Amino acid sequence: MSAPGPQVLDFDAGAEAERIAGWMRATARDLKRRGLVVAMSGGIDSSVCAALAVRAVGAERVFGLLLPERDSSGASTALGRQLAAHLGIAHALHDIAPALEALGCYRERDDAIGQVFPGYGEGWKSKIVLHGGLEGGINHFRLVVRSPDGEQHEARLPPEAYRRIVAATNHKQRLRKTLEYFHADRLQYAVVGTPNRLEYDQGFFVKNGDGSADLKPIAHLYKTQVYAMARHLGLPAEICSTTPTTDTYSLPQGQDEFYFALPYAQMDLALWAFEHRRPAAELARALGIDEERARAIYRDIEAKRRAAAYLHAPPARLQA
Repeated sequence: MSAPGPQVLDFDAGAEAERIAGWMRATARDLKRRGLVVAMSGGIDSSVCAALAVRAVGAERVFGLLLPERDSSGASTALGRQLAAHLGIAHALHDIAPALEALGCYRERDDAIGQVFPGYGEGWKSKIVLHGGLEGGINHFRLVVRSPDGEQHEARLPPEAYRRIVAATNHKQRLRKTLEYFHADRLQYAVVGTPNRLEYDQGFFVKNGDGSADLKPIAHLYKTQVYAMARHLGLPAEICSTTPTTDTYSLPQGQDEFYFALPYAQMDLALWAFEHRRPAAELARALGIDEERARAIYRDIEAKRRAAAYLHAPPARLQA
């Protein structure tokens, strides 16, 4: 078997696109659905899912949703519109900020941040970043805030405040899914979930939020392969070159900064090596890191899989 390296993720994108499209078409038929709904963030994963949906059932049977809110990047909506035009699909834009305001999303988040930075308020921006695990310690989160005058502050985030911030921001994913299923019910369509293999395996999704769907067509593809698929499908260059972000917090935030141990291309190789039981020394050589850090990455993958078990679990039922 090949040592970890970019070549292990090579695949026939054309053949795989046809296989996925055929599966999506058959799955929609089995579910007695007439078409497919895709929420399009402007990111690579949802864009590829939308393009595959068009290949599966035709543009006239795909409905796209753009669901921005107060903290969303304006570029996300612009890319979503560009994708809808490129694919020739019907779409709708729903600004979910008023509903999130009514649910208390922003208030609860800001109150929790205020426990750590009492001066936090109107005009401030924030994000959460992950620290510790790869340096030999225990994973923990730090809160980063920026004042209106541009001064940045950072502090360790207490567990109670962290849970409250995450619970509040999870409203965003769950409300989006509510709208996806509204349109799915209205049109008798199925809802397409957009996680890639990294996100699905490592639990980078919200339970009953973006983790909820009727079919997940790219959950077996590494992020590197999703980018390759986007290029094969001829998606706009601006989408093919997007950098993965959470697009959840008001400060810019990469996925590797918030959740994953490494940037996606390296994380793909780490997950591949872990799944194929390759020694940490091989991963270390492939990534140009020392062996102890490679072992720490493996431990981080295992820890996230344990945490993801709850997210993947179906509702518990008491047997008769």
